[in-house]
Amino acid sequence: MTSIDDFVGLVNRELGLTVDVDDVQRNLDEVAGWDSVLLLTLLTALERETGRPVPFAEVLEADNLARIYALATES
Repeated sequence: MTSIDDFVGLVNRELGLTVDVDDVQRNLDEVAGWDSVLLLTLLTALERETGRPVPFAEVLEADNLARIYALATES
């Protein structure tokens, strides 16, 4: 995953949502179809995709997909 577009594609593919790049800045409560179960599914998909752990506690505090993307791609 090398770009926000790749991340959006992963979200759509793995979670069955229809989001675009503009949606990543929205509060998670404003993302159509979002729920807490999807957060765990996304975390698992991100770890599989990146090959490394994503900081779970920080992901739980994230208020939008952009922050989750940043946490998943930080070095």
